[in-house]
Amino acid sequence: MSDEHKPYIGPETKLPETTIKAFFLGAILSMVLAAANAYLGLFAGMTVSASIPAAVMSMAILRLFKKHNILENNIVQTAASAGESVAAGVIFTFPALILMGTWTEFKFWDTFLIAVSGGILGVLFTVPLRSALIVKQKLLFPEGVATAEVLKTGEKGGKAVRFLIIGAALGAIVKLFASGMKLWHEVADGAALIGGKAYAYFGINLSPALIGVGYIVGLRISFLIFAGGMISWFIAIPYHIWANELTVGPDGAVALGFEVWSTKARYIGVGAMIIGGLWALVSLSGSIGYALRSGVEAFKNKVDMSKVLRTEKDTPMNWVLIGVVVMLVPIFLIYLREIHDVAITGLMAVFMVIVGFLFSAVAGYMAGLVGSSNNPISGVTIATVLTASLILLIILGDNAERGPAAAILIGAVVCCAAAIAGDNMQDLKAGYILGATPQKQQIMQIVGVVSAALVLPFVLQLLLETNGFGPKTAANPDSLNAPQASLMASVAEGVFNRNLPWPMIYIGMAIGAAVIALDKFIESKGIDYKIPVLAVAVGIYLPFELDSAIMLGGLLAWAIGAYQKRNRGGVGDFEKQESKSEAAGLLFASGLITGEALMGIGVALIVAITANPGVLQFVKLELGSIPGIIIVGIVCWLLYNYATKAFSDESDE
Repeated sequence: MSDEHKPYIGPETKLPETTIKAFFLGAILSMVLAAANAYLGLFAGMTVSASIPAAVMSMAILRLFKKHNILENNIVQTAASAGESVAAGVIFTFPALILMGTWTEFKFWDTFLIAVSGGILGVLFTVPLRSALIVKQKLLFPEGVATAEVLKTGEKGGKAVRFLIIGAALGAIVKLFASGMKLWHEVADGAALIGGKAYAYFGINLSPALIGVGYIVGLRISFLIFAGGMISWFIAIPYHIWANELTVGPDGAVALGFEVWSTKARYIGVGAMIIGGLWALVSLSGSIGYALRSGVEAFKNKVDMSKVLRTEKDTPMNWVLIGVVVMLVPIFLIYLREIHDVAITGLMAVFMVIVGFLFSAVAGYMAGLVGSSNNPISGVTIATVLTASLILLIILGDNAERGPAAAILIGAVVCCAAAIAGDNMQDLKAGYILGATPQKQQIMQIVGVVSAALVLPFVLQLLLETNGFGPKTAANPDSLNAPQASLMASVAEGVFNRNLPWPMIYIGMAIGAAVIALDKFIESKGIDYKIPVLAVAVGIYLPFELDSAIMLGGLLAWAIGAYQKRNRGGVGDFEKQESKSEAAGLLFASGLITGEALMGIGVALIVAITANPGVLQFVKLELGSIPGIIIVGIVCWLLYNYATKAFSDESDE
């Protein structure tokens, strides 16, 4: 152990980590967070890191036991946060099979085995990456550092968990009233075709969860998402309507805009995502090579594990290789059932392993730079689906009926592996700071993966039956957008049908290249302001109502930061108060997300059991969107108030 890093708990200390209560609590929280993030991702097109909420929930529950310690809490959040990552990998890909008509329901064993195999591969791929990126390159991993600080604060006592509980209760109540009882509209929007030529639109989703997402990712990412929305809704869609002399139909001006968005404009986002995913791979080629060399060296050098310090003990590389081979078995069998050719199935399985490791390295490195909430998982997945589709097109030909589904399943494994790799590297960073045993964390990550994979097929089937996926329609007004899955389906089918709107995709590629060029130009001027191309691409692809709601949350984060700067001279320990403020805001925002998502699933479960979409609609009121706007205002005020009050209050909690 070098003197540069002194863990919170030294290697000579042997506190119990993987206890029975930690095992079961980690598994249960993984299931809960997987379900919550599955709903959020299908609704909003993005998930947020669950490490800090998991850590807070773990601390609150383990305090009920006489014996508990900080390493035990860390093990729980390690397993629990894996649920969010598996959910991201599953929801970004599997609903595409429903949207394409390949599946009519979520097959439990196929969904479970692909999610488990991809997730465990992601854990195994992080074994050599941990040493390469955390110990040697010393990347920041901001959410890992924050999680470690939350756990250290919790070890000393505190009441910050109340912010999570209040946020969760508020998010759940609002979701029950708006979605379950349908007391008000969940979207406020309007559009007009001015003079028969100029199209104008604005809309905002009245969701507390989206406010929480925007707050967590911050103003920079929120603004870039919003800027992408403006490219789509303020430039591309109005231009297409004007150039093609489109007119408003019986469904109104809003429907006209969404029709152009779904058939044309969103493919601009596809092009930008493709460029973003490929750029991430190219720009990180050196780091990927470094991780590969580290893995090979670890395998060649036979290390006596009994002489390795507890805090440096990883899963042995021979176990890692055996695990990779074992995980290939279910993947191969599922691929074979789709492709019906042993040689081609073997080729695609090998392709999946290589690409899975490369993109896991990308995801791990990007998590170290910008955090797992800002990780370009959707970009690397769309690049995988596009590449796999093109390879299968060459091998199988145009009329390969199962080609698109096979490409989606390849993308699903890679997506699960990359999502797990990015988020788990944050957990391993937290463990590195605290003095946890890496091997035990890696085992508990697998526990979290398996737990989440067990519940996700049921959650997805429930949401499919009660909400449906894809753009909202008059017949299906509660449909979940599932934007990434819709994108994957469009690309896979478009390649084989040769009907992708390539001009739109080329425009998106050009925009992606321009954003990358602008980012490099700003970097060359020494300005510390990164412009991730995938944030802009996601904004182009999402419905504008989501972009604007996320932007509102980002503005709140900026306003709270401005308050801290104005009043920094009025507090004794600025850094301590800033940390308290960030914790209060982050936990309240996380509570909004978790509460709304879990209530959304609860409402869906009640509807499914009763087979009555209006079972909770006790009274029929036409209140429009005004109550929702008022509620959003109250949520924003509470978030600002909690964060600024925590900053000003110097009393110890």
